[in-house]
Amino acid sequence: MSSLDYPFPDLPAPGATLEVAPGARWLRMPLPFQLDHINLWLLEDEGGYTIVDTGIGNPETRSLWEKILEGKGIKRVIVTHYHPDHAGNAAWLSEKFGVELWMTQGEYLTAHAVRAGGAGYTSDAVLEVFRRNGLDEARRAAMASRTNRYAMLVPGFPHSYRRLIDGDRVRIGGRDWRVIVGYGHAPEHMSLHCPDLNVVIAGDMLLSTISTNVSVWSVDPEGDPLRLFLESIARYRELPADVLVLPSHGKPFRGAHLRVDQLSRHHDERFQEVMDSIREKPKAAGDLLGVLFKRPLDTHQTFFAMGEAIAHLHYLYYAGRATRAVGADGIMRYATA
Repeated sequence: MSSLDYPFPDLPAPGATLEVAPGARWLRMPLPFQLDHINLWLLEDEGGYTIVDTGIGNPETRSLWEKILEGKGIKRVIVTHYHPDHAGNAAWLSEKFGVELWMTQGEYLTAHAVRAGGAGYTSDAVLEVFRRNGLDEARRAAMASRTNRYAMLVPGFPHSYRRLIDGDRVRIGGRDWRVIVGYGHAPEHMSLHCPDLNVVIAGDMLLSTISTNVSVWSVDPEGDPLRLFLESIARYRELPADVLVLPSHGKPFRGAHLRVDQLSRHHDERFQEVMDSIREKPKAAGDLLGVLFKRPLDTHQTFFAMGEAIAHLHYLYYAGRATRAVGADGIMRYATA
């Protein structure tokens, strides 16, 4: 394919669903961010439906769920990963319908850790990583006032779950959906592929118009998530070229192989921009925000931009294309190898 194909020009109305494949329905929920929506999925199951992803845990989203699910039975709730727009109503829906939550172990445990502000998921830990990577004091101070917003958007989370691992097959409505675990965006992000329908629920791993956030975080401050992400999305080349991709943001599309190629080129271009900049003189991640992000960044956007800038530098460092050293000020700076 020379371009992505969008077979569904219309969006589902708030509180309504749109069938995108036999037994698979698309719905959208609002988000209070610049990225203003999330796609969620209802899969017809024996005696009801399986929900895939849940939206943020606020009254507006729950009101829309009430409208959509009126008169319907729910068999289970599947969550692709722990981020609040996906996991926010997992507890509410599971309790409301008396059903199990299904997800990978890494995502389940991370949701609990982030909600509790434990295991390195604290503002102080994040700000220390950002300080070591060159974020200035003023922007760190603006972030220091942030509360645990995750716990606000995910007000509860189930205390038990059904574990899924890579390669598992989930039987939904008489069809098998194969679990594909990907890395880089989240610890163990789950996608679901149904060969019978030629459909893959991609979550955040393969988006059509924006690049997935891939960041270094305080719980794994020396990680190389961009390598993991690029290796993970390469697995989509194993699926049929015309597979219908159901992403968490944007419209469903065909052209998975092309989109993988586009994202790989995108990151190659960003790597080159970073290399050109650090060739001039050694730089920290905080120095590269203007290189990687051409638009002004608010505090929320800077939070994610820093994680991405560190991730690009780590990729180049571990690939042997950059060197690094800590200065007398305690800041890590990178130069070309």
